[in-house]
Amino acid sequence: MQTPPHRRAAVAPHATALAPPSTARRTAPAVIPGAALLLVAALLAGCAVTEPVRGPALTLPATWVEDEASAAADATVADTWWQAFGSAQLDALVAEALAAAPDLRIQAERVIQAELALRSAGAALFPSLSLGASSGARNTDGSETRSTEISLGASYELDLWGRLAAGVDASRASLAASRFDRDAARLSLMASVATTWFQSLAVQERLDIARQNLAIAERVLRVVDARYRNGAASALELSQQRSTVLAQRRTIEPLEVQLRQTRSALAILLGRTPQAPFADGERLADLQLPAITPGLPSELLLRRPDLAAGEAGLAAAAANVAAARAALLPSFSLSAGAGAASAALLSLAGPASTLSLSASVLQTIFDGGRLAAAADIQRSRQRELVESHRKAILTALKEVEDALADSARDQRQEAAQREILAEAARSLRLAELRYREGADSLLVVLDAQRTLFTAQDLLAQLRLARLSDAVNLYRALGGGWQPDRGAPAAPAPPAGLSRTE
Repeated sequence: MQTPPHRRAAVAPHATALAPPSTARRTAPAVIPGAALLLVAALLAGCAVTEPVRGPALTLPATWVEDEASAAADATVADTWWQAFGSAQLDALVAEALAAAPDLRIQAERVIQAELALRSAGAALFPSLSLGASSGARNTDGSETRSTEISLGASYELDLWGRLAAGVDASRASLAASRFDRDAARLSLMASVATTWFQSLAVQERLDIARQNLAIAERVLRVVDARYRNGAASALELSQQRSTVLAQRRTIEPLEVQLRQTRSALAILLGRTPQAPFADGERLADLQLPAITPGLPSELLLRRPDLAAGEAGLAAAAANVAAARAALLPSFSLSAGAGAASAALLSLAGPASTLSLSASVLQTIFDGGRLAAAADIQRSRQRELVESHRKAILTALKEVEDALADSARDQRQEAAQREILAEAARSLRLAELRYREGADSLLVVLDAQRTLFTAQDLLAQLRLARLSDAVNLYRALGGGWQPDRGAPAAPAPPAGLSRTE
């Protein structure tokens, strides 16, 4: 049997590995001459069990439905994408989050755990050495015996079928997946910080609008009150405007509470206490809306760390299947020992030395189907991960399409809302003027006030929606992510993906 080139590259440096004989299996040990065992090992060295990395069968679209014109454009996204909004405070908040956010520190510890797991798996490829010593005296019916012993033992498992090497491959792929998960968490954190900061600015903007509208309502109330005192307005009109003022005052407190809650949520993302204050200064209208080019759908697989983590998971699953299949085959091991003993206490004077060397073959004869079931479990797990990765790719494609559609829709909605706001402000000015002159009733003024209040509040919400759409599109496109050059090489994308023309 021939080992595939990529498998030989992974296994050749570790042709043998250490693993003590398992006592949990019913085995038939047999000690054979070492030379014969080495000859058998040489003949079987090319028979390592391999398993290809399987990927989902999926055809990718050639262009985006919501943005076909960008197919041939340069779609480079900077990894400092949040700076495109032109917010100095946002830059400072993102830097603080990357340095102190609990979520990133949790992911960093998971990467450390994966690195230690790889180190532990790699240790199985080396011999195991043990050193023991004892010294004592025993008195039996007045007869005393003394002894001192020292021993050195070594054991080494020949990884003929690649089971131990496959375990190392699985751990290495799991480490790559944990690093990709850390990068995905970093991108998610930056997007959450940006979105929450924009939300706080939007709530502050809406709060300012509510206070301005309260001032307008109180100004109109003074006009109505003056007309009422002069007999030009009725008590009903005065009561109606007072109701408008009270209703406008009522809208302020919920916005104040929402602002405090939004800022406390932002503080948690930054690793601060929820009571930590935030400096005011920026306004929603001061932020820039960047132009984002999505590029090609086929490029998305190389841009998103969560999809890279899925591919690494597929590589780990293939290695686990190979290890489970190799566990069905016989295991070969070598052991050696040396020792010295003397009839003295705490002394090796005049010792009697011993030396042993043995080789063994262990094959499970009957285990009730445990090992076969373990291999089937790994195959099922592999199929599960293939489908999970396929779903993740489909979801990623939909996220980009949704973000593109939301951005285009909210851009048109904001432009229309600005025209509505301009007309609403003009209507209120005319209504107030005509009411002062007695040409219109108060109902016209009240309706104009409500229209203006609603138009201003809705415009602030649409501005927030456009900023959030940009953040969502950056996140859906991977946020300019590139694999860490210092990390282990990511596994090659699994076969099965193609692009429609």
